[in-house]
Amino acid sequence: MLTAFARAFKTPDLRKKLLFTLGIIVIYRIGTHVPIPGVDYTAVQFCIDQAQTNSGLFGLVNMFSGGALLQITIFALGIMPYITASIILQLLTVVIPRLEALKKEGQAGTAKITQYTRYLTVALAVLQGTGLVATARSGSLFSGCAQAGLIVPDQSIFTTMVMVVTMTAGTAVVMWLGELITDRGIGNGMSILMFISIAATFPSALWAIKEQGDLAGGWIEFAIVIAVGLVMVALVVFVEQAQRRIPVQYAKRMIGRRSYGGTSTYIPLKVNQAGIIPVIFASSLLYIPALIVQFSNSTAGWASWINSNLVPTDAPAHITIYFFLIIFFAFFYVAISFNPEEVADNMKKYGGFIPGIRAGRPTAEYLSYVLNRITWPGSLYLGLIALVPTMALAPLGANQNFPFGGTSILIIVGVGLETVKQIESQLQQRNYEGFLR
Repeated sequence: MLTAFARAFKTPDLRKKLLFTLGIIVIYRIGTHVPIPGVDYTAVQFCIDQAQTNSGLFGLVNMFSGGALLQITIFALGIMPYITASIILQLLTVVIPRLEALKKEGQAGTAKITQYTRYLTVALAVLQGTGLVATARSGSLFSGCAQAGLIVPDQSIFTTMVMVVTMTAGTAVVMWLGELITDRGIGNGMSILMFISIAATFPSALWAIKEQGDLAGGWIEFAIVIAVGLVMVALVVFVEQAQRRIPVQYAKRMIGRRSYGGTSTYIPLKVNQAGIIPVIFASSLLYIPALIVQFSNSTAGWASWINSNLVPTDAPAHITIYFFLIIFFAFFYVAISFNPEEVADNMKKYGGFIPGIRAGRPTAEYLSYVLNRITWPGSLYLGLIALVPTMALAPLGANQNFPFGGTSILIIVGVGLETVKQIESQLQQRNYEGFLR
């Protein structure tokens, strides 16, 4: 492994790409610490030091921004508007025929969809920035902090507009930095920035677990969390690499004096075909009732039930609904992202067939059957990974700061594997040896 890294930096063009990526990461991390105009930075730091953050509502966005959200910096929104815009465009591709036609046009259509994603990202950044400023002005961003209402001293319209424009511009810069990494660096730029944002929160979260521990000054809890994290990383790597390979045989065809086809390949169906999307969908949907209660300031019975059963992450109702929402969205996303009928038609068009299965409709039914069978363990795996911090580590008091659960560990492992594979493929083009021997 170490020799492979040394070879990567000895290769001139690969070294240039790695150093360029590291440079963009440094710029991104600097931007996460630059406060926006109109914010009392002293009051923000006081509330953060008091650890009175409203993690239930803003924990997910704060994680994707690398802790910049609660510090209200120029990159406070981070990569979250782009992620949301990409998911919305992907869902609309199935519904709107025009987008579906663009997707089938190849590179030109993909470039057009990317342009739409950028426009939607800016619009969502304006909405999310406005919501963040309103929340900070009302003092709801930090619960129980004495100076929460002093975070935005000047509450004029002009100051609010400057704060929203600054955060929207910061989101556009983050999107541009990610595209620069994709074009001139290593790996997918947006995924790399997401990886860095999540990894940046690990040291503080682990140290908070140690500080809050009671056994041997917190070192026993710290060691247990590290051990559980390593086991979870191994489990996630194993499941993320697992796939069901469906063999496909292409018939041999004679065109003139030459024969074409006759090759064998396979269709790789991953156990976790949906990826991280179901967890994000389920988390976002569970936050909606809490947001309604927060902005309505209602004291009715339904609001009290939501505050006591859905807002606390360790409440039985929250755990149960969260688990079943993940399973539902796993099947939902797989159903819209993989079309067995389209795959079967393409195979039939090019003379391909699955051994023992007739081409056409029987092939589509077989693919749908296999996909449903492997989606069940994949969805259960996602639900268990997301609930590990709450179920397994609540007795240690580490569930609020556990950094290896849910979305974080899935993104860290997934992006890490893909980036290593890209570096390895470029090394193999030059040295025929990669990271994995």
